[in-house]
Amino acid sequence: MKRSTIDLWVGLFVALGIAAVVFMSLKVANLTPQSADQTYTLYADFDNIGGLKVKAPVKEAGVVVGRVGAIQLDTKTYRARVTLNLDKQYTFSRDASAEILTAGLLGEQYIGLLQGGDPDVLKAGEHITLTSSALVLEQLIGKFMTSFSGGNSAKSNASAAQ
Repeated sequence: MKRSTIDLWVGLFVALGIAAVVFMSLKVANLTPQSADQTYTLYADFDNIGGLKVKAPVKEAGVVVGRVGAIQLDTKTYRARVTLNLDKQYTFSRDASAEILTAGLLGEQYIGLLQGGDPDVLKAGEHITLTSSALVLEQLIGKFMTSFSGGNSAKSNASAAQ
């Protein structure tokens, strides 16, 4: 084979490798395009979203059923309004609930949906009314430390009174 033919095949192989790396990077970062025709929008309001980000997964029973489309602050209620872009093949009852969960101890946050028992389903543009905010690790540690230190001071005050 001629040198130019070998160079052509090596160049083609390198270009395919770069295209594969770019494709995998987009898949890992959840930046692959999704058609608006395949999704519908629901809204959920939370008191605290923690570290939830746009493009975070929305899961039902561990299965990804959509993505977070936007996060905004409602200036009337001062709650975080989260836009959920859900696949059209999945429908949820009017009494479905949404909660912000964490994958693992310090993993990414996602929204978990729990199907209700109402036979009527939510339509595009409606709100999920039953929501649970994110558990913020710093707040939990702070509550634990204050209850722990408060318990010790109560014991020391009781023993000093005797």
